[in-house]
Amino acid sequence: MPAPSSHSRADTLRGALLVALSASAFGAMAIFGRYAYAGGADVLGLLTLRFVIGGALLAAVARRRGVTWPRGRTLWGIVAMGALGYVGQSLCYFIALQHAQASLVALLLYLYPAFVTLLAALWLGERLTPVKGAALVLCLGGSALMVGGGHGEPLGIALALTAAVVYSLYIVVGARVTHGVDPLATTSIVCLSAAAVFCTVSIVRTLSGAPPHLPATLPAWAALVAIALVSTVTAMLAFFAGLTRLGAARTSMLSTLEPVVTVLLAAVLLGERLTPLQWAGGVAVLAAVLWLVRAGGGAHDEAVSLEANL
Repeated sequence: MPAPSSHSRADTLRGALLVALSASAFGAMAIFGRYAYAGGADVLGLLTLRFVIGGALLAAVARRRGVTWPRGRTLWGIVAMGALGYVGQSLCYFIALQHAQASLVALLLYLYPAFVTLLAALWLGERLTPVKGAALVLCLGGSALMVGGGHGEPLGIALALTAAVVYSLYIVVGARVTHGVDPLATTSIVCLSAAAVFCTVSIVRTLSGAPPHLPATLPAWAALVAIALVSTVTAMLAFFAGLTRLGAARTSMLSTLEPVVTVLLAAVLLGERLTPLQWAGGVAVLAAVLWLVRAGGGAHDEAVSLEANL
């Protein structure tokens, strides 16, 4: 067998760096959110601006690249994904950040590959192999250690778990709805649909005398803009660019850097500390996720391009 060319190796390295950049940008989002909250922003104000800015920029990039936009039932299916599934997941995630450690929320959210595996077995007829079953048990045990090994408001823990469940539903449904659609078009439509929902709610709230709270300080504005530009636009574009070079399996493995980055940044910048039991639980969850990726599966391979929409 001929040795891989230097061009191929360079392309693989470039892809790995892009996915690592994407995972780091997504991982920083929880930290940016905490800074935005500290500066006076609320969940509605944060998410409205995130999706308005992010959706507009992604749509502009898609148009510049000549991406073909879906039509008819496919288009409306993707709109529903954004307006219902992604809005629900984002609300749960960002409200959870107000009631639990950013590191704990990030690790609990990363249970979604286990939920995707279960849903694929229940709804899509995928075989639940012994390896996948063992990985799911490891995920369950790890999450129990994370929840029981430290401190966190029950509401924050419940919302983080709900975000993981909603996100897994979003991925499994989206894998079918978006079949054959350019991932950049999908992401743009999802973000614009979410923006439309949050803008509508913001207008209604404003008319009722309770407008969304925007940041009151320059650092908080910087954090909010970073969520839109770094943790949304840059993260998604880098993910898709890396995905085309690495494929689904290796991209998913590198994406497990995301909660690791969140935990490290939360420790350095927010002073958060995980207990030994929570560390053990987090390591168990990430090991189980990598195990599931190696086990493969149709739903996983079809859904991996949707995993950038966090």
